[in-house]
Amino acid sequence: MLAKLYLRLQDLLHREEGQGMVEYALILVLIAIVVILVLITVGNQVKNVFCNISGGLGQ
Repeated sequence: MLAKLYLRLQDLLHREEGQGMVEYALILVLIAIVVILVLITVGNQVKNVFCNISGGLGQ
């Protein structure tokens, strides 16, 4: 009886069914962070270009 319970517990501890979904979720989070950082950087550069153009037109 204890041997069957022990084997059942070992089986439950070594399952990897949800591992793939967690890996995909981590990859998506990493991609989202990179995209946000790129958009913040590019957004500031675009804002500076428009400020320079509007400043040049105002003179």
